[in-house]
Amino acid sequence: MKIIVTSIFVQDQDKALEFYSQTLGFVKKHDVPIGKFRWITLVSPDDQNGTELLLEPNDHPAAKEYQKKIFAEGIPATMFGVADVRKEYERLMNLGVKFTMEPTKMGDVTIAVFDDTCGNLIQIAQK
Repeated sequence: MKIIVTSIFVQDQDKALEFYSQTLGFVKKHDVPIGKFRWITLVSPDDQNGTELLLEPNDHPAAKEYQKKIFAEGIPATMFGVADVRKEYERLMNLGVKFTMEPTKMGDVTIAVFDDTCGNLIQIAQK
C-alpha cells in the first residue's frame, strides 16, 4: 500500500491552483470538472508520477470549521520537504509569501511555516 493522493482544503480552487503552481512550483496533473468544483491535483516537478496533492474545496461546514480551527491554533495543514529551507524561505519571501515561523532548527530538522493565502499554514522541512 502507498499514498497516491493527499488533500488539502482550500477556500478558492482557482486561487489555490495559482499559488501552488506559480508560487510554490508544483505541476498541475489533473483539472477535471466535477459539478460546481474540480478535481485538481498537483505533483512535484521532480516526481511527476509521485504523490498527488488534491486541492479540495472546503465547501462542507465541517471542512470550513476544521480549516479555520487548525489555522487559528497555528497548526500546519501539511508539510513539504525541501533541499534547503533557508534558500526556499528567501525565494518565497521575495515572492511576497508571509511566514509565521522563520527557518528554525529542531534537532536534525529545520522547518519554516507560511500562509498559503487559501486558509492554510504550510510547513516546509529540511532533514
